[in-house]
Amino acid sequence: MIFSSIYAKEKSTVFPAAIEKALDYLNAHDFTKMEPGTYEIQGRDIYAQVFDAETKPAEQQRPEAHEKFVDVQFLASGQEKLGFAPDTGNYEVAERFAERDLIFYKDVEHEGFIEASPGCFSIFFPEDVHRPACAVKEPMTIRKVVVKINKDLL
Repeated sequence: MIFSSIYAKEKSTVFPAAIEKALDYLNAHDFTKMEPGTYEIQGRDIYAQVFDAETKPAEQQRPEAHEKFVDVQFLASGQEKLGFAPDTGNYEVAERFAERDLIFYKDVEHEGFIEASPGCFSIFFPEDVHRPACAVKEPMTIRKVVVKINKDLL
């Protein structure tokens, strides 16, 4: 898992080309002015999902993971708390949606939380469980972009 800001003064980290492509896309668009929807960046191997979501208390959001895609989650507006934990392989699956590459877990152990403000991005790899859209203080509507990257590109 990686957490940073698209507005960092200097970029000292070099990411794999697919992640660089996703970050370049995030840096080049004003998502507060875009319509919600799915936008292809590199076919179905790299694409962006732009959507609005309501944050909720963390205990009302389910931890999730993906097996085939890396998530680059970007906050365009609002405030959000995100949970994260390593996927130990020992968590009980609550629901699995193979066609969406989405696994929800009942609960996780040793979960940490970070707070995101506009411009922050988090990169969640298949070995990272994450719990997005948690309220920082009070629930609010946020604008979020999730760039999905086929892990085979890394």
